[in-house]
Amino acid sequence: MKIGFDAKRIVRNATGLGSYGRTLVGDLARLPDLDLTLYAPDEGRIELRRQVMERDNLHYSFANKRTALGRALWRSRGILRQLQRDGIQVYHGLSGELPRGISRTGIPSVVTIHDLIFLRHPEFYKSVDVRIYTKKFRQTLREADRIVAISECTRRDICELGQIDRSRVSLIYQSCAPQFAEEPDPKLLWQVRDQYNLPDRYVLSVGTIEQRKNVLLAVRALPLLPDDVSLVIVGRPTPYADEIQAYVDAERLHPRVMMLHDVPNEHLPALYRMADTFVYPSRYEGFGIPVIEAIRMGLPVVAATGSCLEEAGGPDSLYVSPDDPEAMAHAISQTLYGAPGRERRIELSRQYVSRFENTGAAQQFADLYRDVCK
Repeated sequence: MKIGFDAKRIVRNATGLGSYGRTLVGDLARLPDLDLTLYAPDEGRIELRRQVMERDNLHYSFANKRTALGRALWRSRGILRQLQRDGIQVYHGLSGELPRGISRTGIPSVVTIHDLIFLRHPEFYKSVDVRIYTKKFRQTLREADRIVAISECTRRDICELGQIDRSRVSLIYQSCAPQFAEEPDPKLLWQVRDQYNLPDRYVLSVGTIEQRKNVLLAVRALPLLPDDVSLVIVGRPTPYADEIQAYVDAERLHPRVMMLHDVPNEHLPALYRMADTFVYPSRYEGFGIPVIEAIRMGLPVVAATGSCLEEAGGPDSLYVSPDDPEAMAHAISQTLYGAPGRERRIELSRQYVSRFENTGAAQQFADLYRDVCK
């Protein structure tokens, strides 16, 4: 069976949607009888393509469009002729989008929708982007033969905000990258600690440093924690990072707050492994894969209420209001090394997230592909 994929994020996004696509196609390529073609408007980043293991049944197809407009037009419509020429039997939009008109080509389509944050919290987006994303969402619902949500929270949002029947939306949890199930090499631990000059004791947060992720809550909680506890924030910066830095400067927290950008993917397991605990105070998420990564690496988790994070982290992680620094500090203190019940909390959380390990996501999608071809 010949399956085509929207691979723009696979070759361009280091985390989030890119990680989802790379992990899924890597798992699918291990299954028999599937021939996978990854379609992208350009070659993107070679270091990201290398994260997808080379296999005989997995191929890239690049349109090599040089302008942003050319890339956008090819991805939204121009790709259709190529899919037909290549004999693609199912096309999978990995990041919530499908080419306009694919329903008229006779090629069945599947789309994964990760979140509808732009509708739930439009205040975090430019108004023009909200209009564009909303239009694409409505169009995708009309085009798709099958819709997949990555969490129960996202499935509820799709049904409510898209006004479609629940039977049209399948729930397939995403798999966590295998590197977060392995113990890092001790040499890598020392290398990472020295390279970033990490503090001896730190709380870790991983994710784009943007307003919605709300990591300032953890910064505001820091003065309420022991003086030897620091906060390490890993992620791509946005203007929100300047807001955090201004707060750190004003409160003289500079020695205790570290922001790291452009961290290679292979260093993340070590950063998790050496932390005391993990915080994820995001106001809204489609799933929250860093929560799963942290738990798999042996960390207790403190996250925010209000979206799907309880679904990701389970009942033995701790959850606080996204506007309560005192509650955040109290929860962190319950998860630091030496805190009563810490190891039990980690053990139970690991048992909970085992449902997301080897979930058979690839097999579920393979079955879905065959079903839409009937």
